[in-house]
Amino acid sequence: MNKKTSYPIIGSHLSIAKGLDGAIKDARSINANACQIFVKNGRTWKTKPLDEKVIEKYHETMKEGSPVLMVAHASYLINIASTNEETKSKSIDALIDELTRCDLLKIPYLVLHPGSHLGAGIEEGCRKVAESINSIFDAHGFSTTLLLETAAGQGTNLGSTFEELKTMLSMINNKESIGICFDTCHVHAAGYSLYPHVEYEKTIDLFDTIVGIDHLEVIHLNNSKTERGSKKDRHEKLIKGVMPTSVFNDIMQDKQLEKIPKILETPIDKEYLEEYKEEIAWLRSL
Repeated sequence: MNKKTSYPIIGSHLSIAKGLDGAIKDARSINANACQIFVKNGRTWKTKPLDEKVIEKYHETMKEGSPVLMVAHASYLINIASTNEETKSKSIDALIDELTRCDLLKIPYLVLHPGSHLGAGIEEGCRKVAESINSIFDAHGFSTTLLLETAAGQGTNLGSTFEELKTMLSMINNKESIGICFDTCHVHAAGYSLYPHVEYEKTIDLFDTIVGIDHLEVIHLNNSKTERGSKKDRHEKLIKGVMPTSVFNDIMQDKQLEKIPKILETPIDKEYLEEYKEEIAWLRSL
């Protein structure tokens, strides 16, 4: 991170409708020093390569103003744990493409949902995730770190338990290229308790014991519309969900998480940027 960056590092997932450089400008306009984006259209497998002028404008915008830590989120189409070989192959190719784009843009992190085992079982699913990631990083020298995101536990999705994350990490060869993204809504939905304070400490300690806090690179800050253990991925605004605001106070006050970028993925109504600006200001007040 740039030496001029001040902590905490807080931002939100922003649209690239105004261009990749537009997302950076929007982040600065809401007093964010972090920003998460999609680096391509997430609804299609293939898109044209990044234009050199787009890349150049992006880097120029990054240099023009205050530091913004960029994080990318991979397409939801990608399932590197798929039992369907065609889908798995497409997913690997798509992930290589996204990592390539991140490298060109010098984006340090790419967040990925581990995927779904589709009935093959957790053990086999974890093996396929690691196998797919190994095939990518064994053949390519990406500088971007791939982050496996904690899952809510819907259907056959992988990564909803700390043990599953540990299993995947243990089978990945290039450990320096892999990390974890901790999503508060997903962890809550998966059944882990983040409140009251004593429960928050227990869950963070458990994560550290099983996965390792040193693997944690990004935190997604989201409240939940559903009760703990629901297995439903339903994000809510920080002060409106079923989790008390003490959860976010604990995270913001946790010294071991101080330098970890925190990204909002909370739902928005009409005032897109203004709503994120208010939530970011509230988090900073904590």
